[in-house]
Amino acid sequence: MSIDWTHFTPWTSLAGGMLIGAAAAMLVLLSGRIAGISGIVGGLFSPRAGDIAWRLAFVGGLLLAPAAMAFYPVNPRIDAGWGTLVLAGVLVGIGTSYGSGCTSGHGVCGISRLSPRSLVATGAFMLAGIVTVLVVKHLA
Repeated sequence: MSIDWTHFTPWTSLAGGMLIGAAAAMLVLLSGRIAGISGIVGGLFSPRAGDIAWRLAFVGGLLLAPAAMAFYPVNPRIDAGWGTLVLAGVLVGIGTSYGSGCTSGHGVCGISRLSPRSLVATGAFMLAGIVTVLVVKHLA
């Protein structure tokens, strides 16, 4: 195994992680809400009074962020077709339903609160990802 040094981006990855952490911390400190994407999006389908604007703003930021990448001098490479990406999205959606949350809710917010349920869920996410990569890249 070797490192692809042309696509190795530790500083931008660190900056992105810090932004995610800061955004999650600000959301919980300023509003008492957890930055779990599946919960935020799910709340749009069964909205409560006064609960829609911040959810739309959050989701809007998630959708606008990839558009901002057009101004960044790196072209991300995704080694998958549209069918694979759609299937992966559906499977993640099913998994978040069974896991009572997503990687952002459990992995970012839950682990920072030392939630036992989130520690187990994040471990399961990581294990599933490792097994998937092993199967797809080395056994298929």
